[in-house]
Amino acid sequence: MLLTGTVVADANTVLHDGAVVVSGSRIEAVGEESEVAPQYADHEHRSYDVLLPGLVGGHIHSVQSLGRGIADDTELLDWLFDYILPMEATLSAKEMEIAAKLGYLEMIESGTTTCVDHLSVAHADEAFEAAGEIGIRGVLGKVMMDQRSPDDLLEDTQEALDESERLIREYHGSFDDRIRYAVTPRFAVSCTEECLRGARELADAYDGVRIHTHASENRNEIETVKDDTGMRNIHWLDEVGLTGEDVVLAHCVWTDESEREVLAKTGTHVTHCPSSNMKLASGIAPVWDYLDRGINVALGNDGPPCNNTLDAFTEMRQASLLQKVDRLDPTATPASEIFEMATINGAKAAGFDELGAIREGWRADIIGLSTDLTRATPLHDVLSHLVFAAHGDDVRFTMVDGTVLQDEGNVTTIDAETVRREASEICLDMDLEEARRSAQKQKP
Repeated sequence: MLLTGTVVADANTVLHDGAVVVSGSRIEAVGEESEVAPQYADHEHRSYDVLLPGLVGGHIHSVQSLGRGIADDTELLDWLFDYILPMEATLSAKEMEIAAKLGYLEMIESGTTTCVDHLSVAHADEAFEAAGEIGIRGVLGKVMMDQRSPDDLLEDTQEALDESERLIREYHGSFDDRIRYAVTPRFAVSCTEECLRGARELADAYDGVRIHTHASENRNEIETVKDDTGMRNIHWLDEVGLTGEDVVLAHCVWTDESEREVLAKTGTHVTHCPSSNMKLASGIAPVWDYLDRGINVALGNDGPPCNNTLDAFTEMRQASLLQKVDRLDPTATPASEIFEMATINGAKAAGFDELGAIREGWRADIIGLSTDLTRATPLHDVLSHLVFAAHGDDVRFTMVDGTVLQDEGNVTTIDAETVRREASEICLDMDLEEARRSAQKQKP
């Protein structure tokens, strides 16, 4: 396939009359249209105003999609224990499948082609199958919770680890290696030391398996971990083995100097979730400091109940503006740096090589946008437009591994209308009261 338009190959390379050739699952050629197009005149040709690498959601909760709007204006631990955990506890296998499909559908529609996805305790198979069906690239993991959890989510530690290992054997490297596994303890508050150390042992036992958890999102969370362990959160995670180049830590809002040194020294990846952190009033992550230290920072939306969208373009805008306000410095986190966080930095966090830029030989994860919009007029700087003005609904074309998943705004691999209808029907019948009472008993 021959794709033409303004090609944003990476944060530093823009071809205003560019062309990209895709062969199989890889990018065969990238260059000026006048030079490339004549060599591939027999290829199917599609033209878009802007072409760029697919965006990477470095921390997503696809299965929380059914909770969009149920927990606004709520503090983190209240939000989690009064609303989100009760909702997850009530979902059947079929409902979890629809929840995951709804999340993946939103991402594909809005240009996110890879996600690091934090699922739930039960029915993880349904989410893995949904990701495989819709065609998204992802690093998924079943959540583990063996303390301070509602009755319907509380697990025996060994059973949680055993189930995670079964899922690794079943799905790690599945769907032509588009889907991989991350061992996923929810966070230190809801996981025992045995569970956390077991997560490290399990990840070490399988090549390419990552670890994905929440860390230092909220001050109450940090105090709870300190009461339990006598250590700050990052130091505790480092003690039990949950730092390193295969670890993705979501949020990291409240870290001190010594914790940041640990993150940098160990090569641990951080995912910044600005909209979620603002909406839950968790605080402002010191992203500028992380980047200055050489820490790889990805970008994530978190979940629909604390955002309330999975639109990665919105997250790029929020990430840049928030750091400028935090530092009182308009030069902080320029568009180029934010674009890298949403693309190649996210690919590094997810553990996929040759992903996150449009380069010859790299994986063909590409999106095409329209700029035939008042909001895009005038278009002085395409990178500025992508970070500060573009929306997910500007995306008209989405390709993963060379397969077209969205064509002219229509997802090709799944019936979007049916998914939306079934999701709405589930929410009409949802009764959270009993599950809420169980969760509140375990709130820290």
